[in-house]
Amino acid sequence: MARQEGIIKLNGRIGDLTFYKTRNGYLAREKGGVDASRIANDPRYLRTRENMAEFGRATKAGKFLRLAFKVLTNQLADKAVTNRLMKEMLKVIQADSVNERGLRMVLDAETELLTGFEFNIKAPISTTINVVYETAIDRVTGVLSIDFPGFSARDLINAPQGATHFRISAAGAALNFEEEVFQLNTSESDMIDVKAIDVAAVALSAQIPAASTNPLFLLLGISFYQRVNGFDYPLSNGAYNGLSLVQIQGV
Repeated sequence: MARQEGIIKLNGRIGDLTFYKTRNGYLAREKGGVDASRIANDPRYLRTRENMAEFGRATKAGKFLRLAFKVLTNQLADKAVTNRLMKEMLKVIQADSVNERGLRMVLDAETELLTGFEFNIKAPISTTINVVYETAIDRVTGVLSIDFPGFSARDLINAPQGATHFRISAAGAALNFEEEVFQLNTSESDMIDVKAIDVAAVALSAQIPAASTNPLFLLLGISFYQRVNGFDYPLSNGAYNGLSLVQIQGV
């Protein structure tokens, strides 16, 4: 590593030299690393190739899952969700006890490890909704449900400042990671005042094809709004909305 001296400071690459700025000033370094062909063929990099293969599968599986739930995550603000989900998907792949290292993949049964994943880490369902609710997945009928007893929104919903109303939603999905196909259905509650103290019981259910042979996912979401002159506007473009995988049933 070399320090740049002189009047003109450089940023970028010239030949095998890379110029860049740090808190310690402008520096330069020579291009390093291992040649790609060596990584691909050298027996000493077998572990690296195995890790790269499984990392690639985790990235692909995470992308598919995000695509399946994109209609639900459009109003969420979490720029780190892609990397967080990829890390969790890698754990699913590493839990594969059937295939050899480097060949491990997303097995349907291991998808249950994703239970509890929050799509918006800045507004997790686990701290936003403090109501004790019940979840159920009926594979035979294809009904996935979430039931809330009567509750006080004022006391049990952690609403952000500026919110006047909220809506609870549920989603059920069957995902086939190998063929990258999915079925998704959603349901949502009526608008609820954040200051209400006697909210009636809420029953949400989503119907997917009966007797699915794919892993089933049940999601719980909450969206906040600000009511102005009778119109409900999404609060802060969804920055405080939450969505979580509350129950997963593998195969």
